[in-house]
Amino acid sequence: MVNEDEARDWNGETGRYWATHAGHYDAMLARLTPHLLDAAGIRPGERVLDIGCGCGTTALLAAGRGARVLGADLSGPMLAVARERAAGRDGIRFDQADVQVHDFGAGVFDLALSRFGVMFFDDPLAAFTNVTRALRPGGRVAFLCWRDLRENQHRALPLDVIGRYADTSGVTSPGPGMFSFARPEYLREVLAGAGLTGAGVAELREPVRLGADAASAADFLRHGAMFRAILARCPADTVARATAALTEALVPYQTPGGVWLESAAWLVTARKP
Repeated sequence: MVNEDEARDWNGETGRYWATHAGHYDAMLARLTPHLLDAAGIRPGERVLDIGCGCGTTALLAAGRGARVLGADLSGPMLAVARERAAGRDGIRFDQADVQVHDFGAGVFDLALSRFGVMFFDDPLAAFTNVTRALRPGGRVAFLCWRDLRENQHRALPLDVIGRYADTSGVTSPGPGMFSFARPEYLREVLAGAGLTGAGVAELREPVRLGADAASAADFLRHGAMFRAILARCPADTVARATAALTEALVPYQTPGGVWLESAAWLVTARKP
């Protein structure tokens, strides 16, 4: 693996947290996932590579549409959940692999898809070049990635609240991370450089569910990777005050169906010539 920092993180506390809260993350992204599957246009018998497959949700959905799926991810803890979910299912496999350098073979897949799994490469151009090699001529790419942090209320609102108690200045540092593909011109540059054509970068706005109520949503956010790293540098009383303030800030967004905040993503499609 060459994404050493990411591999360490996703096989450590971050990966374990995602694995433990797989259902919570699926519920959070429930309104975004169907857009990805529709854009992917999966057909029975197609071979699909799921990039950054995590706990296997999109791989299982693709297999449910009749595809033969390989899910690839850095995270051992998340892949353990994926394999458990897929137990007894035919046509689906999960490999612990660094998509940036792993040899998937040449011209193997009809489709490469990803639900927010493409933003963490040390070298995105190398990663997508490797994906392009793995696609057959005419093969397709479809993925979701986040737009700018300030367009994502579900991250910006908590960040502003926690920023009253802790230093949040490093959240948008350059490099791998949630918002590394926020600029559409950069997205198109990477895809074109990797040999993909006809890039479509469509705006997608859907609410995301953060928890059943304000308290559970605040707890979920504060233990997730983004805010856990910030609060880890703070004394316990500061963490308690920040969490209480975040809970209070989320109360207006609480509904009988949970706490919902707005999100903004790119739905990206492209093709190998």
